[in-house]
Amino acid sequence: MQVYQSLDSYHKGKKTVATIGTFDGVHLGHKKILQRIKDISRETGGESVLISFHPHPRLVLTPEKKDLHLLQTIGEKIESLRAFGIDKLLLIPFTHEFSAIQSLVFVEEVLMHTVGVSQLVIGYDHHFGKNRSGNIHELRKLAPVYHFEVEEIPAEAIDKAEISSTKIRQAILSGDIHTANTFLGYPFRFSGVVIHGEKQGRLLGYPTANLEITDPYKIIPANGVYCVRVLYNEQPFGGMMSIGYKPTMGEFGRGIEVNIFDFDKEIYGEILTVELLSYIRPEAKFDTLPALIAAIDGDKLFCMKYFASNPI
Repeated sequence: MQVYQSLDSYHKGKKTVATIGTFDGVHLGHKKILQRIKDISRETGGESVLISFHPHPRLVLTPEKKDLHLLQTIGEKIESLRAFGIDKLLLIPFTHEFSAIQSLVFVEEVLMHTVGVSQLVIGYDHHFGKNRSGNIHELRKLAPVYHFEVEEIPAEAIDKAEISSTKIRQAILSGDIHTANTFLGYPFRFSGVVIHGEKQGRLLGYPTANLEITDPYKIIPANGVYCVRVLYNEQPFGGMMSIGYKPTMGEFGRGIEVNIFDFDKEIYGEILTVELLSYIRPEAKFDTLPALIAAIDGDKLFCMKYFASNPI
């Protein structure tokens, strides 16, 4: 997959089959659209192109809200799209100036002049251009004028619930990892740097790697205990993770701690990737340390049973 970071750097191809969107999470709904442009490009001998934006438009247009947490960093999104196998990714730098472009100008300058779209596939209820004024109706009027074809993909649904990045974010923030992973089509993941903590896990018999997430916009799941898969140097390990304030141990800031099974390396300063597989229980304050240790023993037993049925 070729990645272009600006309109000026883009190299126009032939028989371009494109779609447009932020595609945060590259979830199952997104993949139906991406599969469609791949299929059409294969049939026509063209190339599949995603036109996307960075940073996310809401971070530019409503920064004061500070309520948007992204399912993927830009690096994670690029890797997901590369793995899916589209030909080109055009990442347009999203600015206030760009947001003021009228929908007609977007079609003329971006879709036609820069990208050279011959076929455009968009998702259900897609809007674009200044004040999101452009839509499928305008595209259908412009298509014969500019000599391109346009197709709308209907709402993607699982159990009659439309898949959306917003619904996945809500599931993650509530600890509903099952729904999040079902809608994503893969386990939700994040990466972090291993930092020094209070080393209290060792006192409990469960040493942990404390993670620091460096991207301020990456979504962090609800407080609680999770069964996880940990990737270290691309090698998978089973584990369990706690997110929260460690209320039994004292007063601390919110942290992310991962106990990695069958692992004893010193990895301070290195990167771990954590895939969330199942929610175990909410964070709780226990009256005694033995009670806390008994709960952690139960958490590990839950994970071991999970991995017995779902090998790493």
